[in-house]
Amino acid sequence: MADDFPLYALSEEHQAIREAVRAVCEAKVAPFAAEVDEESRYPREAAEALVAADFHAAHVPEEYGGAGADALATCLIIEEVARADVSASLIPAVNKLGSLPVQLAGSEELKKRYLGALARGEGGFSYCLSEPGAGSDAAAMSTRAVRDGDGWVLNGVKRWITNAGESEFYTVMAVTDPTDDPRKRSRGISAFVVEKGDQGVSFGAKEKKLGIKGSPTREVYLDNVRIPADRMIGAEGTGFETAMRTLDHTRVTIAAQAVGVAQGALDYALSYAQERTQFGKKIADFQGLQFMLADMGMKVEAARQMTYAAAGRSERGDKDLTFFGAAAKCFASDVAMEVTVDAVQVLGGYGYTRDYPVERMMRDAKITQIYEGTNQVQRIVMARQLLAGVQSQL
Repeated sequence: MADDFPLYALSEEHQAIREAVRAVCEAKVAPFAAEVDEESRYPREAAEALVAADFHAAHVPEEYGGAGADALATCLIIEEVARADVSASLIPAVNKLGSLPVQLAGSEELKKRYLGALARGEGGFSYCLSEPGAGSDAAAMSTRAVRDGDGWVLNGVKRWITNAGESEFYTVMAVTDPTDDPRKRSRGISAFVVEKGDQGVSFGAKEKKLGIKGSPTREVYLDNVRIPADRMIGAEGTGFETAMRTLDHTRVTIAAQAVGVAQGALDYALSYAQERTQFGKKIADFQGLQFMLADMGMKVEAARQMTYAAAGRSERGDKDLTFFGAAAKCFASDVAMEVTVDAVQVLGGYGYTRDYPVERMMRDAKITQIYEGTNQVQRIVMARQLLAGVQSQL
């Protein structure tokens, strides 16, 4: 009977990927995580190690020179890197976010040129959607792209751009058909590939952030940036649709990132609780602390299973991906915040100092509740999907 029941577990291939990434992270990522955070510097060691192991953009299909990793494998990579250092996990995560519009809607020529370059490690790929006046209401963007002969000229400012200045390539959303009707704004937005070296591209100062200090967040300035027409991603006016389709997939990677940092905090809290003694015994022997650790472990595993379920839907392109992507991102990021805060509590006063990693993990975890759509926005997305009747019956 048991032999006939399909086991709900990772395949041997996926387990091997997890083990390989974990080995790279233990050797090349974790040892530098505290230094990267303290100095607010880009994690060069991690970047080089991930490129060398082909984990920096494993999602790129094999026909464009990539590893061809499926959505679950990509999540496993991001989860394991985030377990060691959330800043470093933004390398594979943002490379997918930035390049997925090209993969979903770009011409074959764009795919060969830019996905190929990304796979070869010739530069990272960032995603430029948000603006100073357009965050959750992304369709209210003001960046403009005007047709000029055989090209387009872009002007505007993009804000909160992850790895800006480090990445060589940028997917930029811009208005090509402006309208005063808020109901039609999204239909006038197009997507483009902009290169770091294009004339008129510049970057603002690094934001001074609570966490993920190793991943630079800057404004991207577009001052009369002229690009050839073939750098448009998909048809004119389809950029916003492509942007939203992208987020359906990449919110799952944020969930994976959240699971990773939560697991890292739980691992450290468990180890500490079995070493720290008070009142003549290990604090792990106190039932009150055992209950806290049990809740932490339960929540992390629930978030992990929801994330993997969403990854499966991402790979298949299921119609309920929008719900599951939002749900996984929302639930896992809330869990990450709860678990990292509890990990600090387990360590007591030590947890509140930078001598121990849980303080950094707690600061890093917070952003997972905010970027790629705040968790309040995720709940709006989920409610709309439920009301439309598109959640699957499990």
